[in-house]
Amino acid sequence: MYNIFLLLCQTMLQQFLINGLITGLLYAVASLGFALVYNTTRIFHIALAVLYVAASYFFWQFVTWHVTPLISFLIAVLLTAVLSLGIEKSVYFPLFRLKSSLNVVLVSSIGVFTILTNLIAMYWGNETKTFSSEIGNVFTLGEIIITGKQVLQLFASVAVIAGFFILLNFSRTGLHIKAIRDDAELYQVTGFSLINIRSIAFLLSGGMIAFASCLTAWDTGMDPYVGMPILLNAIVALIIGGTGRFESCIIGGISLGIIQALVVWQWSAQWQEAITFVILLLFLFIRPQGFIGEKSRVV
Repeated sequence: MYNIFLLLCQTMLQQFLINGLITGLLYAVASLGFALVYNTTRIFHIALAVLYVAASYFFWQFVTWHVTPLISFLIAVLLTAVLSLGIEKSVYFPLFRLKSSLNVVLVSSIGVFTILTNLIAMYWGNETKTFSSEIGNVFTLGEIIITGKQVLQLFASVAVIAGFFILLNFSRTGLHIKAIRDDAELYQVTGFSLINIRSIAFLLSGGMIAFASCLTAWDTGMDPYVGMPILLNAIVALIIGGTGRFESCIIGGISLGIIQALVVWQWSAQWQEAITFVILLLFLFIRPQGFIGEKSRVV
């Protein structure tokens, strides 16, 4: 009986670890979307939360119009990227030209988030919407059960993350993004313009957050208020991984996803947010540079 109990616990642990890994990869994609803006512009992009919500509703709307899921997915990603660029052109960049402080930009971002969230709730309603109540295909690895939607989330997230780092490390655009991340003022002094590269960063950021949103919504559905919890997890993933580096999003996202899964396994899903912020506070006090960040000195 004791051996059976141990085997059951081991199987449950493996199941939760797999679930946490998949969730963590989605957090990593969302965190990359946030980091693209924060690392290059230092804007605390709160409005990214409403982009997450908008993407899932774009996806759902086109599916209900009988557009194939793949085409609907691609349209949702494109529309969200365009909406992200629209926020940059209509709000952030005008404030940048006026040399407004980052605090003013932060308040403006909160305003954009509030306005667009309420517009989404007015148009689509406050109730939760789902694509399908069916579980779909189920795969087993020994005693571990993985749904077809989770398999899609796993491989699609890995593909997007790999594609992002290929772009970052082996393209001229990636070189410019890293240059702005390291020193935006020096980048301008050398004769480059921030306008185009900022636009690319916001387009990529919108696309990344839309990708994570649509993959999650396809599995669990959406409502107008799911964006902020995901944004907070994305920010925590960036902080515990190490701000200033894009690789930290992957380490932080996967770590956070697995930790939250273990919390659910041992206690309850209600404790997820509390444990998440306990971890954040521990890192801020003990290792503010995160797992792979470097200590910096402010002069």
